[in-house]
Amino acid sequence: MSRLARLAAAYGVCTSYDPAPGRTVQVPDGTIVEVLAALGVDASTPQALDRALERHAEEEATRLLPPTVVVRARQAPSSAGPATASPAAVRGGLPPLPEGTAVHAETEDGRTLECGPAGSAGAPDGHGGAETAETLLPGFHTLRAEAPDGRRSRATLIVAPDRFPPLADRSFGLLVQLYSLLSSRSWGMGDLADLADLAAWAGRATGAGFIQLNPLHSAVPAAEGEGVDPSPYRPSSRRFADPVHLRVEEIPEYAYLSGTARERAAELAARAAELREATLTKDGRIDRDAVWSLKGQALELVRTLPLSPGRRVAYCDFLARQGQPLEDHATWCALAEIHGPDWRSWPGGLSDPRSAATARARNELLDRVDFHCWLAWLTDAQLARAQRTACDAGMSIGLVHDLAVGVHPSGAEAWAQQEFLAAGMSVGAPPDAFSPHGQDWGLPPWRPDALAASGYAPYRALLSGLLRHTGGLRIDHVMGQFRLWWIPEGRPPTEGTYVRYDAEAMLGVLALEAHRANAVVIGEDLGTVEPGVRDELAGRGVLGTSVLWFERDYEHRHTPPGSGSPGGSGNDAPPQPLDPHHWRADCLATATTHDLPSTAARLSGEHVELRHRLGLLTGSLAAEQTQDTMETAEWIAHLVRLGLLDGAGDEEPEIRAVYRFLARTPAKMVGVWLPDGVGDRRPQNVPGTWDQYPNWRLPIADGDGRPVTLEELVTSSRLHGLLETVREELHGPDPKGPRTGVSGSGAPGPEVPGPEVPGPHVPRGPREHP
Repeated sequence: MSRLARLAAAYGVCTSYDPAPGRTVQVPDGTIVEVLAALGVDASTPQALDRALERHAEEEATRLLPPTVVVRARQAPSSAGPATASPAAVRGGLPPLPEGTAVHAETEDGRTLECGPAGSAGAPDGHGGAETAETLLPGFHTLRAEAPDGRRSRATLIVAPDRFPPLADRSFGLLVQLYSLLSSRSWGMGDLADLADLAAWAGRATGAGFIQLNPLHSAVPAAEGEGVDPSPYRPSSRRFADPVHLRVEEIPEYAYLSGTARERAAELAARAAELREATLTKDGRIDRDAVWSLKGQALELVRTLPLSPGRRVAYCDFLARQGQPLEDHATWCALAEIHGPDWRSWPGGLSDPRSAATARARNELLDRVDFHCWLAWLTDAQLARAQRTACDAGMSIGLVHDLAVGVHPSGAEAWAQQEFLAAGMSVGAPPDAFSPHGQDWGLPPWRPDALAASGYAPYRALLSGLLRHTGGLRIDHVMGQFRLWWIPEGRPPTEGTYVRYDAEAMLGVLALEAHRANAVVIGEDLGTVEPGVRDELAGRGVLGTSVLWFERDYEHRHTPPGSGSPGGSGNDAPPQPLDPHHWRADCLATATTHDLPSTAARLSGEHVELRHRLGLLTGSLAAEQTQDTMETAEWIAHLVRLGLLDGAGDEEPEIRAVYRFLARTPAKMVGVWLPDGVGDRRPQNVPGTWDQYPNWRLPIADGDGRPVTLEELVTSSRLHGLLETVREELHGPDPKGPRTGVSGSGAPGPEVPGPEVPGPHVPRGPREHP
């Protein structure tokens, strides 16, 4: 192994990767040097390389404890109490220590547990003294060690549950992009009140157990003369939801506007109604900038009213609970109003969140900082109401939020957490069967060394914030818990490399926070996954993501992965569809995602024509259509063989058969793409496009492209029929008889009559551009 390779291995930087079995690609030395530099390691010259190796060896030899120690809590066979970790388990998780080193743990609840001197006699594992009766509960603790020569060391001790919270029962639910769900009361895009209404209806009228959402993260505001980036996967902050999702009229103070303020609010509401109606016309587009312009003005009016004593106390409690992260977020928002949304171009030391210049600016802008804190509080409250509504409606899970893989490099989180992000690096994906040139998502990655040194503090804070009002969390690109593809600035995605993270620590933090919130965790594991990752996630109770069109019997067919994937142009026929009883149980089973065609478009072949119009096909239109037609016919024939469909030709029964198939798998969660319920043919996002297609700006529409409101959705016999089909397949006929939906007016609506996984390198679908 070369010196550069040894140094790279010491810092988790890969020097090669395997895109397919039997094929290894070497990473350019220049990439490795640049990635090491982003980790604070100079390997630019032979001399620097030697110094870096010597320094690393010295650090490893002199430190007692690693920055973070992770121990799994386990349930004793004879105990009915909580899972715990013993001092012996803590000792067993440590590197070799000098004989006589004293180790003790300081717990979250203020106790001190002696873990015994290293090398002393009587320890069953050879690492410490006699066993004690005390144990450690799951939590974030502190570990201290003192060697006989006087050296001392401190580490964060994470005692993590061995498994993630389980699901009690199988359930089905809705997948929806909230912005696309417009009601007759929203201001041009779906909002949190619409979400609460959808949850109340879906839980009570259909028996749905969850609603999975797009990321609601705070967006980077638009620069002057430009529009806001509509992608929910390139946020400013993942910790705080965007106030554009607020329903202004549901803020309690709004009802007390009077005089000219009331008149002005009415004028803004009227303009919002005009915006909504324009969006709901055929081919209408969601104009997020226009929506926020109107809401922002209305919110400024509402803020002129004082809070009641009770609400003032609630607001102060929120400020205290959120602490520094909220102050940083609000400060960035206030500074962005003056200096633009890219902190990297701010003047006078403002690019440093801890500088004296930033402190002065924060004091000068205190009112605007408070305004953005207030917005975060209001949004948090409406999110809480939506989750309460879902639970009150009988949903077993409720809302399932989505965690984006990273943040926009110019946004609030990148500004406030610079020490945790790798400067000059971007996250992406290496070349694969779906993206032969690789992908660059433009998101700076977390530094694994900085995360470990902090005891994973920023990840802990992020997760605890996101899990406050949810019953589940989807982790976008869950493989990032193990490794991420880093691309040095100026290099193409083909010249990136994988950087490894401490998966035991990342998953430990995630498991601990999920247990504290009692939330199920779903990992988006589409794309190429390295060996062992899916097994590790499944073994700990993290659900995977399985999309119907990519679930094929790869075990009995040696077709190159992806060569026959939908939309591809390979010459070999793909493997046979995987029978439903062979699907893995620990997954969310879906027919599509936000980056894939709707089921109607897939069945009709319209998705191929769309990609042709956008110049995205790799082969001729005729060849692509022929292959797509063959694959669709194969799936239809499979559904017919299983008795799920009488025959091809009618779209609505075919879509029902697709979802009946999903419900027949052992999948613990079955997700129904809400636009499929009305025959929408338009994808919400087409990877590989920017201004060529209205990504993230389309309201839910019917098969003719006419937008459909929430009120129309809940009275749609087609949607009711689809959901009842899924419910009956999962749970059998409702013994109480058909359920009755309720329209927005309160009138009765239509009646609703109540695994082997592919090999480690087999793509389950394309990895999307965020």
